[in-house]
Amino acid sequence: MVVLDLLGRRTTLRILWELQSGSLTFRALLDACETNTRLLNTRLGELREVGLVDHAEGGYRLTEEGRKLGSALKPLTQWADQWGHRMRDQAKADAAASDSAD
Repeated sequence: MVVLDLLGRRTTLRILWELQSGSLTFRALLDACETNTRLLNTRLGELREVGLVDHAEGGYRLTEEGRKLGSALKPLTQWADQWGHRMRDQAKADAAASDSAD
């Protein structure tokens, strides 16, 4: 439950997502996450405390554990992509049916 609580906090998953491709400075991460300084500082502190993110010369980056978490979340990402496509297809079908009913 601790992991789900942490991941469920606002901006946490976005930070992890943005750091998948490599290190980012605080400013770049702030812009990428579209959040405020205070919240980003709080989340980065939490993620550093549990060992998912660290800070080095190039900025913030995922630790080995952070990368493992990213790998563990890949099936969820794949499901979400497929679900999103199904939802869009359904919305298009509903709109087409509505147009033809008019």
